[in-house]
Amino acid sequence: MSRSQITRGARLTQADLAPHGAGLREDDGCPILHVDMDAFYASCELRSRPDLVGLPMIVGGDGSRGVVTAATYEARKYGIHSAMPMSRAKRLCPDVVILPPDFALYTEVSAGVMAVFRDVTPLVEPLSLDEAFLDVSGAIRRMGPPAVIAEDIRSRVHDEQGITCSVGVASTKFVAKLASTNAKPDGLLVVPPDRVVAFLHPLPVGALWGVGEKTEEALLRLGLTTVGDIAHTPVDTLVRALGQASGSHLSALAWGRDPRPVEVPEAEKSIGNEETFPRDIDDPEVIRRELLRLSEKVASRLRQQGYAGRTVVLKVRFADFTTITRSRTLRSPTDVGREIYATASALLDALGLQRARLRLVGVRAEGLVDADEAPRQMLLDEPELGWREAEQAVDRASARFGRGSVRPARLLGTGEDDGFGGAPVAPRPRG
Repeated sequence: MSRSQITRGARLTQADLAPHGAGLREDDGCPILHVDMDAFYASCELRSRPDLVGLPMIVGGDGSRGVVTAATYEARKYGIHSAMPMSRAKRLCPDVVILPPDFALYTEVSAGVMAVFRDVTPLVEPLSLDEAFLDVSGAIRRMGPPAVIAEDIRSRVHDEQGITCSVGVASTKFVAKLASTNAKPDGLLVVPPDRVVAFLHPLPVGALWGVGEKTEEALLRLGLTTVGDIAHTPVDTLVRALGQASGSHLSALAWGRDPRPVEVPEAEKSIGNEETFPRDIDDPEVIRRELLRLSEKVASRLRQQGYAGRTVVLKVRFADFTTITRSRTLRSPTDVGREIYATASALLDALGLQRARLRLVGVRAEGLVDADEAPRQMLLDEPELGWREAEQAVDRASARFGRGSVRPARLLGTGEDDGFGGAPVAPRPRG
């Protein structure tokens, strides 16, 4: 099977995987998969906006400080990319469609994608919401060769989540990740062990993990422009130019040597959300309303994932970018937004900020425990059915009628997401 067929997602069979003779397959010795969603945030949005399919569209904040969070491939043709200031993106493509980010949606779709992965193998190493490494060694007898497993994953992600992904299949994590990049969009690329060197060596030096801007400049000064150039440079030369660790590391990668296994992360240690205001804020009412919104979102995510938090953390960033955090451990773990907000608000009061100008606020729950096993302390005047049951009812209403259909009165009239479109804080792994 040709690379063009593979990268465009043709359905694979055992016959397709045996081009070199009986008993040999393209994916022999390739148990590592790197699965990467295509333009993930934008693809999630297009599920409910099919009228925008094929048009240049970007996701991100549209304020004076807005940046591009994601862009469709049609927008990328204009030179638009993630982390680009929104003002520049609009200059490059004045007709581009801009949608605000919906991180609750992206988290939900990501959970569905990761569930597909874990249905194939327990050896899943998520790198972000939209990509992960898989070791499918234990699934081969049950599901077939790695490339067939990869095609099954691609089909299930498309059928169940309505988005596409690209998959690299190789003997190591490093090569699998490069393969998925080369297969984009919506493709599959297998790099057999005997073709790793031929695949790697024509690539630019910037393709290697660990090569940032400064390292790339150092390599170019040495006249090294491709991975093959690095591979054929004595290790001692690389060590003298880059240091012991970097020189040895890049030399190994240039020959496709990457012994790292797929590592399954431990359970989440914290769940949080934070908000960067479109302009510096010194209005206490606006700040407290934002704390309430963030507290409600944190509590909702805790309940969705079955956790309760022992500690509430407040994060504040001032106009001069000075950042401080304050925390308080509760008497019993909680997944109730009202309790999280009350604690975050008390932490804010204790700072005595008065009219300080704030650039960012954040709320996080740490010390996560299983919500069903968490001890709960009833207050003397608390009814048998209290705030937790009320918020669970809101969860059910939101699932039926849409997010934001029920919300605290204080947040009414502040926009669909009741805030400024900030990104959720990535959960911190244990360790």
